[in-house]
Amino acid sequence: MKILHTADWHIGKVVNQVHMTKDQEYILDQLIELIQEEKPDVMIIAGDLYDRGVPPVEAVQLLDRTFCRILKELKTPIITIAGNHDSADRLSFASEILKHTGLHIGGRLHHSIEKVVLQDDHGPVNFYIIPYGDPAEIRHLFGREEVKVHDDGMRVIIESIEAQINTAERNIAVAHGYVMGTEGLDTCESERPLAIGGTESIRVDYFKKFNYTALGHLHSSQKVQTDRVRYSGSLLKYSFSEVKHKKGVTMVTMDQEGQIKVEQKELKSRRDMRIIKGELNKLLDPAVYQDTNTEDYLHVVLTDEGELMDPISKLRAVYPNVLSLELESKTKRDINARTSAGEGYKQKTKVELFYDFYCNITGKEFTQEKKNITAQAIEVVEQERRWE
Repeated sequence: MKILHTADWHIGKVVNQVHMTKDQEYILDQLIELIQEEKPDVMIIAGDLYDRGVPPVEAVQLLDRTFCRILKELKTPIITIAGNHDSADRLSFASEILKHTGLHIGGRLHHSIEKVVLQDDHGPVNFYIIPYGDPAEIRHLFGREEVKVHDDGMRVIIESIEAQINTAERNIAVAHGYVMGTEGLDTCESERPLAIGGTESIRVDYFKKFNYTALGHLHSSQKVQTDRVRYSGSLLKYSFSEVKHKKGVTMVTMDQEGQIKVEQKELKSRRDMRIIKGELNKLLDPAVYQDTNTEDYLHVVLTDEGELMDPISKLRAVYPNVLSLELESKTKRDINARTSAGEGYKQKTKVELFYDFYCNITGKEFTQEKKNITAQAIEVVEQERRWE
């Protein structure tokens, strides 16, 4: 069986006040061409189809057109789940009816994990679809008071699956979360935290009985300890922390014994996301930009020492899609070097960043009680952002 694994489409995404829908339409057209060429038996989308719980109309229309082409024209079944950005209830609408068209949607998490069975020349392949659910929801559904964090929740879910799983058949899990092995993972700024204070991680060991686990949430394509557990990554770059990523999908071929072969299929966006750095006059020199795509989305770091008159307008005359501008003067570099948050701040959690700020400004102790209050407040804000 050939399986196309993708995730984190984030349709309706806005990056620095720029709507990405046209870019998403461009990349989804490429995805459809890839399906025509590769002819997979099924496409998996492991969560975050939309970027927010109430997506804009054009985002819904784009997803509708894309699904119609894949299901009706290409006759390729789709298995998809809700991610932490999606509204589970809205995504679930008409899901029972849509099964007859080949569209299997796991929206709202249920006590009984749905199994979708597809057939190939060697027999059944069982897809266990596990939509995103927070610990409180899982604790209520399964009546397990010990569920406090995401790891507890996934353990309980997998236990319920293992009570019915047939390991003599081939089994695939589809899930959305922060699954970790013994090594660190590549993360980026556009991934919304699932929890505050380091409680979002899930142990990879829970998935050892599956022949393959298709994951969503992290935007970089990568394996988790083994090729049998993988993130496909997002289809597009959604932040400047992703400039080195190669975006695309994961093609998984499974034989009759359940052994897998993994291949990455790269997709090319209509505009790349890049960081350029230098003095203003040099960046405006045709010799510097003539061999580049000036239409790319850019973060510009200016290293000029003196005052600059309206640099953003001058830059956009050459680079129309400058999304952000940073003035890196020597004074600023020296200040950053002296601050506690200056080094490695992108790797710090919001709680850690607030800790640095609090101690810097007040000079007082940041107690465990203050840490708990801060974590709770940040988590409330993150939950509210889901509905923006």
